[in-house]
Amino acid sequence: MQSWPDALAAGRVPWTVYLLRCGDGTLYTGITNDLPQRLESHRRGKASAYTRARLPVTLAYQETIADRSSALKREAAIRRLSRAEKVALCIAGT
Repeated sequence: MQSWPDALAAGRVPWTVYLLRCGDGTLYTGITNDLPQRLESHRRGKASAYTRARLPVTLAYQETIADRSSALKREAAIRRLSRAEKVALCIAGT
C-alpha cells in the first residue's frame, strides 16, 4: 500500500472542490485534498482571510475530483458561476 505522501506526490489522492456558506450569507469556493482538516482550519479562522472575517462557515457543497489539475479547473468554473447558479449547485448536491 502506498503511503499518503507518496500517493500525494504521484497525484493519486482525490481532491475535493467545495463551497462554504459564510456567516454573512456569501459563498466561498476552494479545493483541498483533505476536506475534514481544511474545514476545521476554516472554522478556526486559520484557512483564509475571507472566511476568517465571515465566521461561522458551514459546508454547502462538495465534489470529488480525481486530480489537482482537474480540481483547479472545476474550482475556476464554479467561481465564474452567478450566485444563483452556485446556490442551485448547492441545492442539487444535497
